[in-house]
Amino acid sequence: MKLYSAPMPAPNPRRVRMAAAEKGIALDEVMLDLRQREHKAAEHLVRNPLGQVPVLELDDGTIISETVSICRYLDAIAGEPVLFGRDAREQALIDMWVRRVELQIGEPVKMFWRHAHPATAALLMQFKDYGASNRALLDHAMRWLDREIAEGRGFIAGDAFTMADIAAVTIVDFGTLIGMTPLEGREHAQAWHGRVAERPSYRA
Repeated sequence: MKLYSAPMPAPNPRRVRMAAAEKGIALDEVMLDLRQREHKAAEHLVRNPLGQVPVLELDDGTIISETVSICRYLDAIAGEPVLFGRDAREQALIDMWVRRVELQIGEPVKMFWRHAHPATAALLMQFKDYGASNRALLDHAMRWLDREIAEGRGFIAGDAFTMADIAAVTIVDFGTLIGMTPLEGREHAQAWHGRVAERPSYRA
């Protein structure tokens, strides 16, 4: 398997690296330079016409190009730990939490990055007031998440570390990196982040 990827701080490739590390899977990782727009090069557009990373190329030539789908594949081909649930109930709950994390936390971070951060100003038309307004949306989402974690569970979807935690920590860390403050004043979210950061996969 070959993973067309990008180095830190790109959050989506990091999700795949974390999932692979949890599963003990070694990936042949080909790093693309996003600043040089190598993900938009003709060679890569053959793999993924959307011009995005990560892209997983299987040994038989099959291409998987959505982050969660790649992680689901890796979860299915290896053993412990199970990242997407052991039965229908767990799978549904984890899917629910991945979706919630992506929409409630990921969207404000993404829109701030696209429309308010100076690093993207040269790449697209920005609407800075809209971008800045996402700080309040993220604050609201993190207050909600902090309350959810306060209910006594160790991780996002329950007592076990799952794909929901990988989705959340990569977004939270990227938000922090670009100048947002997702963990500020969030006691339970900070404790959760500390538990995730203790795992070797966090450094993937």
